Amino acid sequence: MVGRRDFLRMSGVILAGAFAPACARQSGVLGPLWPGGDPFSLGVASGEPAPDGFVLWTRLAPDPLSKDPGSPGGMSGGDLGLGYEIARDEGMRDVVQRGSATAEAAFAHSVHLEVTGLEPGRPYWYRFTSGAAQSPIGRALTAPAPGAPLAKLRFACASCSNYEAGYFASYRHLAAENPDLVLFLGDYIYEYIETKRPTVRKHSDDVEPTTLPGYRNRYAQYRLDSDLQNLHGSVSALVTWDDHEVQNDYADRWSQDFDDPEHFLQRRAAAYQAFYEHMPLRPSRVRPRSGSLDLYGRFGFGDLLEFSVLDGRQYRSREACYAKPDHGGGHVETDASCPELRDPHRNYLGPAQESWLAASLSKSRARWNVIAQDVLMAQLRERLPDGKIGFWTDDWNGYPVSRRKLLQTIHDQRVQNALVLSGDIHSFWANDLKLDFDDPRSPTVASELVGTSITSYGLPYDRFAGYLADNPHVRFFDSRWRGYMVSDVTPERVTTRFQAISNPQDPNAALSTLATFVVEDGKPGPVRG
Repeated sequence: MVGRRDFLRMSGVILAGAFAPACARQSGVLGPLWPGGDPFSLGVASGEPAPDGFVLWTRLAPDPLSKDPGSPGGMSGGDLGLGYEIARDEGMRDVVQRGSATAEAAFAHSVHLEVTGLEPGRPYWYRFTSGAAQSPIGRALTAPAPGAPLAKLRFACASCSNYEAGYFASYRHLAAENPDLVLFLGDYIYEYIETKRPTVRKHSDDVEPTTLPGYRNRYAQYRLDSDLQNLHGSVSALVTWDDHEVQNDYADRWSQDFDDPEHFLQRRAAAYQAFYEHMPLRPSRVRPRSGSLDLYGRFGFGDLLEFSVLDGRQYRSREACYAKPDHGGGHVETDASCPELRDPHRNYLGPAQESWLAASLSKSRARWNVIAQDVLMAQLRERLPDGKIGFWTDDWNGYPVSRRKLLQTIHDQRVQNALVLSGDIHSFWANDLKLDFDDPRSPTVASELVGTSITSYGLPYDRFAGYLADNPHVRFFDSRWRGYMVSDVTPERVTTRFQAISNPQDPNAALSTLATFVVEDGKPGPVRG
């Protein structure tokens, strides 16, 4: 806990506890008055719903952005206690649980409170208190009991939110959809500084982070955005990452800049810790250790659906033909120019995660089995100027043996209604996932829906639209819009809307539905609705 000297310095008075809200006094938590700033400046969040509770997050940060790139923002001092309340109503009158939590100094005074003892399948409201300071009131849902009948669920998917490229109007519209759950599929932040394309606002440090203070600043800046903060406060989340949470196109210990692997792992460890510090992750399941973070997990919602959330970066083999002089990250290669593409020893998920996923899918009794992950899974043949077919090495196209193994598992184990959700590629896609993409007679074993970016610039539309003739399993593609996906799930079908905003550079951008796709129970492959 914070020492007496630090307590007096932050509160400015000895009798801070006398003015604390009732919940703080009753839980025995006497925090400072915070005269120098709002300790809840980064808002609140909930995540990882379970039948008896969820994870509640906040981070005490009265001065969230450090002016010194070499030191963290937020606050100084040791661990600090604070109070929390959970109620059945938005007005916080019917309080069902109150207690204390700890803001851990080692993790930037973030709180990851694992709440238990609640009723399954219902909403709750919550808030934190410290001294006289009180957080915004957040809303969270518990999951239904395992195997319990569930008639419907709405979830949304978001990815690729570059702060410099636009405003977060998509997050505001997404929250208004009132989903039961939001899935963040990667690139929640961007590490690089834009130098070639127009920007509407700047990253605070104007430098690419490589250290823990730098990454903390980047997350704090994103979390100060009111639209993102409101989304987290109103909807529980499941999260995974892609590359920009660390560095563009990195793979395990391999940097796109050919950095020494041991040196790069130090940067990766800093980025992973900052990610943990700012996400509603369950510490008993996920906690930084030895520079790693075991992020992947399985989350059930009654008898209706089960999410397998994957980590597509930490365990993968480096990109094929990485050693070429200017090809440290993703690039296009043909089978002839890069035989390593088909090397059976290369792995996308890593052996442990791959085995875990196969076991999870085989055990599932859910009607819908959703695989939430970061990058395009469907094969994408890119016809080059010389007529040859190339493949992008940084997504599943660079790991075709791993992709085939996963799809073979889905096929052989007769996984019910496998649905893959993807991000990264800054465009909307609806794809049939074939057991063998090179055989037009091969069965479709799963469906893939890909969301566009929140703000990040899209792919060149004409060029990629020109590839569709060589990819008949692609049922829809459009890279001209920014936005998100929202899916309504029933036992009979999943109906997904591709939601597009009018202009990411307009903070008041309007919303429209670009396309709707339906996946019917027992019929893999999305169909235009």
